[in-house]
Order: sequence, then structure tokens, then C-alpha cells
Amino acid sequence: MSDEAGQGRPQLPGTDAPLVAGELVLLLDRKGRRYLVTLEPGQEWHSHAGVVAHDELIGVLEGSSVRTGRGMEVTVLRPTREDFVLKMKRGAQVVYPKDQAMIVAAADIRPGATVVEAGAGSGALTLALLAAVGPNGHVVSFEHREDHAAVARRNVQRFLGEQPDNWRLELGDVVDHLGELRAHRVVLDLLEPWKVVAAAAAALPPGGIVLAYTPGVPQVMRFCDTLGEDGRFGDIRTFETLLRPWDVDGLAVRPAHRMVAHTAFLTTARRFPATAEGGPRRRRRKSDAFGRIDWAASDATRPTDGQ
Repeated sequence: MSDEAGQGRPQLPGTDAPLVAGELVLLLDRKGRRYLVTLEPGQEWHSHAGVVAHDELIGVLEGSSVRTGRGMEVTVLRPTREDFVLKMKRGAQVVYPKDQAMIVAAADIRPGATVVEAGAGSGALTLALLAAVGPNGHVVSFEHREDHAAVARRNVQRFLGEQPDNWRLELGDVVDHLGELRAHRVVLDLLEPWKVVAAAAAALPPGGIVLAYTPGVPQVMRFCDTLGEDGRFGDIRTFETLLRPWDVDGLAVRPAHRMVAHTAFLTTARRFPATAEGGPRRRRRKSDAFGRIDWAASDATRPTDGQ
């Protein structure tokens, strides 16, 4: 590939081609610190350890190293999606890579699938969903906040180089529009995902999957309760993903001092036909015997804005 053919277009890390002007690259210093930089002729990257001219990086291969004016070695690479997500500009809290991977696996998001996502946040999960569905799949993202939607659009375009044709970003409430769509999967990163259950049942055919990403136990409880009460969902499961890095240096091998533990709960459910339509009978739950939470009363006692 010539430099002209790849001018500024994102390349897959590991591509056998030199870096070109306009590319987004990752700079890695000796202490493992990471920096995202867009290469521009005549520009410079400044850090506490000195300066690197962009011209020194344009035309070199991935993995090449240069030294700053103060002698610090810096290595240049094309960023992975994980690198980009952890360093990109954010409007809302991002879904971290460890949860992105589990969302894609647990919701069985595969090439050719149509996925509805709400909300779009900063676009981190959107990038993972687009990668999973491939060019023949489709992702529809709902975001009710215009500022968050703008950040998501900008991040997707920056990482992919353009807005992909198989992605649609809708500004508005997913509850108002989801029932009009047909999807294989529905992925919810919302404060109150239980409000979307009925619309998700309308959008998903039998066998489809809904997944909710929620930070707190009460949210999990209410979402699961609503799924059960709806009568069109089953195989409901909740889990979390814990990531424990290890430090490996010769004979010195031990768990890292810092662990990425709880970030959120993931709850999945399969869409079933209603019992009257040939689906299974509603499963007896412990709440039937020991009492249910009065969520309406709980909402009534919750402080409102301004109180």
C-alpha cells in the first residue's frame, strides 16, 4: 500500500505498512504510559520528558522507537480498540474492555446481527458492537442527551476514520422507538433498564436476547423482576466480570497490587413466546412465597430533583 492510499485512514494494528500523516498512533514510554497522537507534518508531541517531532514518526514501521530531546525512549504503535477506549475523550462513563468482551459473548453478538444499543454514552461499547456484527450487521444506538451523542459520534469517527454505513445514531428515548424496530439483540446501558422491557419484547423475536449493564444491586433486582412479570422472557442470568492482572518478571511472579474488580452487573434474558402463544409456563420465583418489593412505593419515597 502506498502512503497516498493510506493517507490518514485507520489501519489495523499489525498491518505491514509504514505510518502515514493523518494516522492516529499510540506512543508508549518506558514506564508504560500511553498517549494518543494524530500524526501531522511539522507538528511536535510534548511531554514532561521532552519533545518528539511527528516527522520522525511518519514513514516508520509500528514498534519503532525514537528518543525525545531529553533522551527518553518512546515507541510508536497503531492503537488497539482497548488503547483508544481507555484514552479517548468521554462524555459519559465508558463501558470498559473487560465488560465489552463479556457483553459481546453473553449476548451472542455475531457477524450479521442487528443490535439496538441504548444509550450510546461515549461510543466505547458502540465500537465493540460494530466490530462484532461486521460489515453485514447493523447497530442502532439511542442516546437521549445531545452532548453525549456528539461525543459518541466523534469517537466512532475518529477510531474508524468515518461514520460506518451500518451504524445509525438516534437522538431520543429508546422506549419511544424500540417497539418500531426488529432486532436480534438489545443492549441496555441505562439508569432504569426495566422501563425498556416491554419495548424490547416487541422488538425481539423469540430466541432474541436482551442484556442490561447496571452498576447496582437494586437495579438488577428491579430489572429481573420486570422481566419475570412481563412473561415473555426466560433464562435470566446475572453476573459480573473481575479482572486480575499479574506482574511477571523472570522469577518474580505475583498478582498486581491493583485489581479491576466490580464495574457493573450484566443481566441477560432470552425472549420467549408468551405462555398463551406456546411458550413455557411462568417459573415460580422465591418472591411468590416470600413477598415482592413494592417498587411503586419505593419510587414514591425517593427524593426528586430540587428536594
